[in-house]
Amino acid sequence: MDVVTAQEMYEWDHVAIESTGLEGKLLMENAGRAVCFDLEKKLSRHQNVVILIGGGNNGGDGFVIARTLLNHGYSVEAWQVVPDSKVEGDAHFHKKLFENSGYPLHHLEEITEIRESLGSADVIIDAMLGIGMKGQLRGLIRQVVLLANEQKAFRIAVDLPAGVPADEGIDIDEAYQADYTCIIAALKMSALVENTRVYYGEWSVVEIGLPVKKLPPPDRKVWQREDAKRTFPKRNANSHKGSHGKGLIVGGAANMPGSIAMSARAALRSGIGLLTIAAPRSAIDNIAPYVQEATFLLLQEESGMVNGQIDTDVSNYDGLALGMGMGRSLKSRKLVEDLVTAVESPLLIDADGLYHLKDILHLVKERTNPTVLTPHPGEFAHLVDQPISSIVNAPFYYSRKFSETYGVYTVLKGPATIITAPDGSQSVDLTGNAGLAKGGSGDVLSGILLAMMLQSKSIMDGLNIGCMMHGLTAETLTESKHSMVDLLATDLIEGLSQTFRTFSS
Repeated sequence: MDVVTAQEMYEWDHVAIESTGLEGKLLMENAGRAVCFDLEKKLSRHQNVVILIGGGNNGGDGFVIARTLLNHGYSVEAWQVVPDSKVEGDAHFHKKLFENSGYPLHHLEEITEIRESLGSADVIIDAMLGIGMKGQLRGLIRQVVLLANEQKAFRIAVDLPAGVPADEGIDIDEAYQADYTCIIAALKMSALVENTRVYYGEWSVVEIGLPVKKLPPPDRKVWQREDAKRTFPKRNANSHKGSHGKGLIVGGAANMPGSIAMSARAALRSGIGLLTIAAPRSAIDNIAPYVQEATFLLLQEESGMVNGQIDTDVSNYDGLALGMGMGRSLKSRKLVEDLVTAVESPLLIDADGLYHLKDILHLVKERTNPTVLTPHPGEFAHLVDQPISSIVNAPFYYSRKFSETYGVYTVLKGPATIITAPDGSQSVDLTGNAGLAKGGSGDVLSGILLAMMLQSKSIMDGLNIGCMMHGLTAETLTESKHSMVDLLATDLIEGLSQTFRTFSS
């Protein structure tokens, strides 16, 4: 599923018209009919429907939707909320087609004129602004949005809610609060960004007949289940423990043994062939009974904290994960620095390891083997020296800029987890739920990612699959035996078996 900016969507429309001869008014007809087909799954003919129609392509879609619903026997009031001069081109064609079909069109000039209609509506459909939205809502449309939001009606948006831009990084003060959004042709970036996604409600994407082979592909996609099944690593009958990766996990201060223990157990549950845990003796004593399948390396310690020494040849491992429960002492930072420069295999850095990276990013940039960073927005904001609000408002921009600058894979965790490759290509994982908002969930994810990186054909496949396994496990567990309140990180580890069984069968 592609994710586009407003400019990319305009380019798609242009390519469709120029390369195939499709007329804009035909695309508009296709779009309106596709939306109707989707909406009729949610509407019933006894409901009173009010559709709010603006200018531009979104308004043109609105005229098609209103005409089609009326043709199908629905009770619809169509309101044009902009002056006639704003309805031009293809939208004007469909306005005339609507009126020539014998249906009445209400023209809104004062907010009081529509108050009664909105108050009695069961469903309100917003087709006012679309991807051309710039700046804040103003004038009559702002008043209409505020009034619509006050109603008890079921609110639907066409393509994107009025007041919401298609792109990221834009602050808004008011917008149409949709319960459901029917998105046209491709997912808009703002549907995945924290400050704007809340206005979309539930959503789906409808296909409108664009010539997919002709369209310039965006380098952003939502990773879906069929993608995971297509790339899921298969085990052959002759495989052995060495076939599925030999990994090392480094961290685990005495007061935080659970972090590395959960990462290790998650990696084992995710199919890693051999696993070693490097931690201080005081932590190993607590970890060993919980993770019996792993071997151990002693890290030197001082007062229960990692003191910066690892006495082993790390070149023997196919991949490393670093940072879980490590602590933030200066000596543990020395260990991070040493491993960043010494490890010649894929290196995943999380948690306290990320804290230590800020001053040694130049060393990360010099690595020639894959480096994977798995921050949440707070950790990422520290790394790039930006406010957290900037990160959550423009996650695609900041994660791409960072990955391209330092040559790393960035897994920016959140309700929409954005995975960015060093070349700037991005994928989005939408699995999971609020049950993951617990300490330890990220440690579990790091263990899964290490295991999948070492078993998959590419680092990017491994990261995408790992994020999806993590999120789907949370969804499965909260559908069956747990709630989002009581779900623990350790529950995720044990629940992985069912998720992997689904994908490996």
